[in-house]
Amino acid sequence: MQKPQLFRAVSGISRQGRRTALYTGLLGAFGLTVAAGSNPASTTDTPIPVATTLEAVTGTATPRASAASSPAELRAAQVENAVSTLEAFVARRSSDDALGTAMRAYYNYVAAHPEKVKNPYLYFVDYGLDNRTPRGYVFDMEQLTLVEGPFIVAHGRGSSAAKNAVPTRFTNREGSATTSLGLYVTQESYGFSGHTSGKLYRSVGLRLEGVSGRFNNAARERRVVVHGAPYVNATGAGRSEGCPAMEQSRAQRLIPMIANGGLVFLYSPNEADWAATDPWATAEY
Repeated sequence: MQKPQLFRAVSGISRQGRRTALYTGLLGAFGLTVAAGSNPASTTDTPIPVATTLEAVTGTATPRASAASSPAELRAAQVENAVSTLEAFVARRSSDDALGTAMRAYYNYVAAHPEKVKNPYLYFVDYGLDNRTPRGYVFDMEQLTLVEGPFIVAHGRGSSAAKNAVPTRFTNREGSATTSLGLYVTQESYGFSGHTSGKLYRSVGLRLEGVSGRFNNAARERRVVVHGAPYVNATGAGRSEGCPAMEQSRAQRLIPMIANGGLVFLYSPNEADWAATDPWATAEY
């Protein structure tokens, strides 16, 4: 299968121009070794590459794109560029910084753990919106394009008292049936089965590793997964046991794509402790 190209940041720059910019960047002061990322369907352990100069991020030479640029400056440029490119696809947000927070978490994690990010897809959910508002997206972070979205996503039944509401309670506790905010690394897909209205249903599921510390590191033990569910449709979602569930047909399309080394980011402006201290959304690496 064809391997994905290296990160391209601005859609207006030609492919050759971006490639040239990235190769130029590799000669800069940081001189990091950059390997080609794997195809999302591949089982190899090749990480997604990380741009190493501002010129590589923007695709053009600028006064800022110098050997003096720090890693934090490079990621700030990546975040700014990603937000400006993707915000056209995210017409409705619960806060002005919803998309920017997701982009900061994504690029911080990729910079710190490139070996764990093996495909370029990011599943982003804005839980500052209610369950009848489309709030889920899958982005291709290599191409900086929208794969699918916005679409309806469920939240945990422990996160809102009413079925149709904005979730406001988020925990990492076993048995809470709440959504847990933060960043996740996707793991293996599997045959999922669940119950709704007393009836068994089957779908595809995707296990998650929570990497935002105390906010979501119990995800695997709590069996918080991405899956398809019959209680999610185009007009709204029922409540899950804490899983960011989507429509069953959509899960069949998207889960194989984002599995095995993609990232998931669950956001809300309604949890001050998480917003202030999530290790990837707030820190500089």
